[in-house]
Amino acid sequence: MITRTFLLVLLTLIAALTASAADSAKDMLAAGRVDEAIAELNAHLASAAADAESSNLLCRAYYALEDWEHAESSCKKAASLDPDNSRFHLWLGRVYGEKADRANVLAAGVLAEKARGEFEHAVQLNPNDVDARLDLAEFYVLAPRILGGGEQKAREQAQSIGTLNPGREHWVYARIAEQKKNVVTAEREYRQYIDLSKGAAEAWLNLAFFLRRQLRIDEMEQAVVKLSQAPIARPDTLVEASEILYRTGRSYPFATELLRRYLAAGPVEAAPAFKAHYRLGLLLEKQGDKAGAAQEYRASLSLARNFGIAQQALNRVAP
Repeated sequence: MITRTFLLVLLTLIAALTASAADSAKDMLAAGRVDEAIAELNAHLASAAADAESSNLLCRAYYALEDWEHAESSCKKAASLDPDNSRFHLWLGRVYGEKADRANVLAAGVLAEKARGEFEHAVQLNPNDVDARLDLAEFYVLAPRILGGGEQKAREQAQSIGTLNPGREHWVYARIAEQKKNVVTAEREYRQYIDLSKGAAEAWLNLAFFLRRQLRIDEMEQAVVKLSQAPIARPDTLVEASEILYRTGRSYPFATELLRRYLAAGPVEAAPAFKAHYRLGLLLEKQGDKAGAAQEYRASLSLARNFGIAQQALNRVAP
């Protein structure tokens, strides 16, 4: 007969092992070791009762790989297991949004409405989640009225965001103005975001994106320099800054420096290491360093063996 004490010890051990599996997979995901994270999470979910956190982590791993079908399946599982978790609905909304961007017109409309529903649900569950409100606000800015978009809805979200993050409130106003092609107002709002955030790197990045869209490339590069000198709360900002320089053909050595700085500091989930290595390879290739580029492409594939564009790039420089 199993004693009550032994049963409690056994249940405690099982709970600890489950938490450890989730935590280690989370660490793998944060480090960009996406293949390891997926293998561990799939093994865990196959051998134990399904749990929402592991399903959500698996969704995010597939999201990083841009495997939208598997990401959707895992995110839906997480949300069904824990329907009151706002983050699970936020991630499901993000998956629907990515799928909508790649779908035909009819399917895109259905997927966009699903994304809106998940974002709205996430905000209802946790009104203080700035990320959820930002995603919802951007949906309202970009989506046509027939799909639930609308300027007034976006402004209402901005006002709520302002009580949590005043700088980000002005980011929403900037996006509204830019969507209406009011360039002067948009730039003023992006700069207000910089002022209210005390010059945060992320705020400079958003100004840089705006300046790129306006084809003011010299000013864009100056904004990236400001970004590199600013307080960086989100390390993935360095990756996006490097990317914008690469896409505009500006200052490859500086872009390379930003990526090396990011990888040296330790990657984060928002900018997976396998993608950072791939982008670094592209930059080295542009600068004629094929051997260095091949090394970075191999580093990318060691973390995500099915990352097809890295394999194509490696074949290009090291056939």
